[in-house]
Amino acid sequence: MARLPLYLRALTALSERSVPTVSSEELAAAAGVNSAKLRKDFSYLGSYGTRGVGYDVEYLVYQISRELGLTQDWPVVIVGIGNLGHALANYGGFASRGFRVAALLDADPAVVGSTAAGLPVRHMDELEDIVTAQQVSIGVITTPPGAAQQVCDRLVEAGVTSILNFAPTVLTVPDGVDVRKVDLSIELQILAFHEQRKAGDEPGAGDSVLDRAPGPVRAAAAKLRRAAGGTAKAEQAKGKTAQGTEGDLSAVMPA
Repeated sequence: MARLPLYLRALTALSERSVPTVSSEELAAAAGVNSAKLRKDFSYLGSYGTRGVGYDVEYLVYQISRELGLTQDWPVVIVGIGNLGHALANYGGFASRGFRVAALLDADPAVVGSTAAGLPVRHMDELEDIVTAQQVSIGVITTPPGAAQQVCDRLVEAGVTSILNFAPTVLTVPDGVDVRKVDLSIELQILAFHEQRKAGDEPGAGDSVLDRAPGPVRAAAAKLRRAAGGTAKAEQAKGKTAQGTEGDLSAVMPA
């Protein structure tokens, strides 16, 4: 399922260029997957292609769209209209992929009443009415982390059963509610890990990595070193005490 959107994106690009058919190798390369895996995935959809011709692009677009539930309109509400909320509201890819931004919501009086992507920003007090009237089942949270859980709870209570969370926090939801988390900082940290490996800097191999680290990281590392040093000294002192005790006992115990 997670690979179907990749195939659909590649197929949509081919469709926009009026390409009628595509081979499994070409489509796999465009989607960034193995061609054998692609053929197996498509066999589950009942699409096997034609030897020497390939796959019909338009038919595959329809098949995958139907499988993903994109042949119908999905109203979406975005809660938290800061910089990220504005960017998402203005993202043109939603409409072309079956998602309609039904409403923008915020609790800040300074933001409520403004517009983004031609839509007015409405107050959070209207959330329940909007979800009911627009039959919204997908909510997008772009609030600060401290407000995310409260917003999530209100969305769920209003009837929203799928949530896309951009707030850097873990949300707790009841059974039957799906949450997908998008954390850009985690993705950047993963890339930083790979960059470090490519540069040949192994963790713990020296201070070269820490020298380039942010201040809080260097401070935490220094604290750990001090704690480790204190533990080592305590263990050393404990060993000496035990050694002295054994010596005293050997002096008074008969051979």
